[in-house]
Amino acid sequence: MNDFAAPGPVQFDGAAVTVVGARVVGLSASAALSARGAKVTLVDRYDDEVTTARAAQAAEHGATLRLGDDETLPAGTQLLVVSPGMPPSAPIVAAARAAGVPIWGDAELAWRLRAPLPDGSYAPWLVVTGTNGKSTTVRMAESMLKQAGKNVVACGNIGYPVLDAVLRGQAGGEAGEPFEVLVIELSSYQLHWSSTLSPLAAVVLNLAPDHIDWHGSYAEYVNAKARAYENCQIAAIYNAADLETVRLVEEADVVEGCRAVGFTLGAPGLSMLGVVDGILADRAFVDDRRTSAAELGTVYDVEPHAPHNIANALAAAALVRAYGVEPTAVRDGLREFRPEPHRIAWVASIDGVDYVDDSKATNPHAASASIGTYDHVVWLAGGLAKGADFDDLVERHAKRLRGAVLFGAERHLVAEALRRRAPEVPVADLGGPGPDQAAEVMAEAVKAARAMAVTGDTVLLAPACASMDMFSSYGQRGDVFAEAVRELKAEVAE
Repeated sequence: MNDFAAPGPVQFDGAAVTVVGARVVGLSASAALSARGAKVTLVDRYDDEVTTARAAQAAEHGATLRLGDDETLPAGTQLLVVSPGMPPSAPIVAAARAAGVPIWGDAELAWRLRAPLPDGSYAPWLVVTGTNGKSTTVRMAESMLKQAGKNVVACGNIGYPVLDAVLRGQAGGEAGEPFEVLVIELSSYQLHWSSTLSPLAAVVLNLAPDHIDWHGSYAEYVNAKARAYENCQIAAIYNAADLETVRLVEEADVVEGCRAVGFTLGAPGLSMLGVVDGILADRAFVDDRRTSAAELGTVYDVEPHAPHNIANALAAAALVRAYGVEPTAVRDGLREFRPEPHRIAWVASIDGVDYVDDSKATNPHAASASIGTYDHVVWLAGGLAKGADFDDLVERHAKRLRGAVLFGAERHLVAEALRRRAPEVPVADLGGPGPDQAAEVMAEAVKAARAMAVTGDTVLLAPACASMDMFSSYGQRGDVFAEAVRELKAEVAE
């Protein structure tokens, strides 16, 4: 009998499994489940040419297709597998709950489909979540593990699905040697649909309101993040500067013997990593934590060495040290690491003013960290707020703001916060046009920012909002900004 609600291994042979979404995750899930004998029904809300072509891949593996309806639960479904973005309020989810059908996300399915490595062990999971810094921390940890000679992959909510990483070398997965350790970025969406994960080590980097529209409340968002610590085996890693993460570790139901390990930008206490005279110091994973520390490198090994990025480096170091990586590999990994685009990326200097692309700052918490890196900022902001509030951000950095240039669908929320908390800051409101005008508006925004800036300032794209109202992604938004800056520089040079 298939008991998908139980925490242990399950048999899929003959089980009726419904998979929602004919995209990357859904197609991987369908192939893997079909390879294990499940009777898969793949559903998708769309019934167009593109979706039909994608779904054909699942049909080739034996799945039954139902396109144009992702709201009705197919009769006889024993397990529902949802894509990471499927909200708890979705009709098919409500129907599954009413019928007592277990619901798994892609991370939960991946955990259940793990297979032993040649030596009989299972590849450990090092889990990263939090409101901001996840992707950078995951990539840093991956770099450190590579320097240690490990066959590692960064996966999850970072572009390479965790399910694909787990299935590598297995039936229904891609060919290749299985990974011996996984560094996994998990979003609050993925954690919401997970229940039995047991990572070797996990970190919640920080917490601030985000995705409230999806979760329904900040409390539910935090509850989802807290699942990263559940069943943690070796180290539950917290941010000493974020008391909410401390509380989550204290309340977590971890495996016996798992330790709480903190990171701080100050001098580390016992079982912590921190900074002493510019040195990254480890007092958690050394033999004598009371009287000694391991040197993991310096703040100048971290690029860029902004405070929040040093915190990311310490979190990554804690993860890999929990796995057993030597200090030299941590240092070498940091030296080899290069940030991905659109993360505090310098674009150009024009008349003594720096132009910086931090389009990845898609919520107020990320934008606050970015603004706090500079002394005086002309701030480019706006987009889709996702239910966020901007008052704390504006109040904290009011004295740094030389001016603000706003655009996007919910820019008025940022404007209202500026009026309430920093009425002296000049604001240029460029409206909320659609994608067809995005490049023109960004060019206008860059010119408006130049008019506000003085020598020594930074014009900073840190929108504090999502991008999809005007752009296809935060990446495209950053690219359009960078192009507008380069065009302005060319004009000035003429």
